Amino acid sequence: MTPLQVIYVVVAVLAILLLSGLRISQEYQRGVVFRLGRYKGLRGPGLFWIIPLGIERAVIIDIRTRTVSAEQQESITRDSVTIKVNAVLWYRVVDAAKSVIAVSDASHAVYQLALTGLRNIIGQHDLDEVLQERNKINGLLRENIAGSTTQWGLEVERFEMKDVELPEAMQQVMAMQAEAIREKRARIIKAEAELEASEKLSAASAQMAGNPAALELRRMQMIAEVGAENNSTTVLMIPSDFVTLSKTLSEYLHELAAEKPHSKT
Repeated sequence: MTPLQVIYVVVAVLAILLLSGLRISQEYQRGVVFRLGRYKGLRGPGLFWIIPLGIERAVIIDIRTRTVSAEQQESITRDSVTIKVNAVLWYRVVDAAKSVIAVSDASHAVYQLALTGLRNIIGQHDLDEVLQERNKINGLLRENIAGSTTQWGLEVERFEMKDVELPEAMQQVMAMQAEAIREKRARIIKAEAELEASEKLSAASAQMAGNPAALELRRMQMIAEVGAENNSTTVLMIPSDFVTLSKTLSEYLHELAAEKPHSKT
């Protein structure tokens, strides 16, 4: 082999070595570079180069938000009710180096931490709180695991309950309770309406008692309303004082008629 051929071979080998060290990471990826086993820094996004022949090694980490659906967990509430809960976890890598160095499998670790936190938080609250204060429970779920994931280079964005499954017997009890509450509200509303109506009637009767003419007008109006119905028989009740007043008025008219001829003479 001639010296020129040797040079060509050496140049080709060096070119292959240089090209073998090229790496490409996407915009949503970061390369964690280790040199002889020691952490050297982050690379990317885009094209970057590492020392080949195993001297440097790059671990590509996805920094996008990940969605994990937690498997159904059977938990016992503080008031000893067994429920099944489904939850959803959203998290992302904020420190790619920690996610590789501090924990062996970041995704599995945060998933198991979420399941444990879910059971713990459910056990600290009553069933009514779990069903009615879901926003509060979701906030507590996130806070419960956020502190542990920070040291792994992860950020928990949201951790929320998706579904709560109750035993059939408990569903029947809650249905009976809801029906009793609605019946109670209906009776209270009806009693308040009767109280308001009695107060109005009392005020109206007091006002009519001071003005007999208003009472008679109301009586006539009622008679007209009853008479508007078809095939109805109207019985008119006339008070005794009204009869006495009519009799006195009739006698007065007779006396007046008797005095008129005498006045002409």
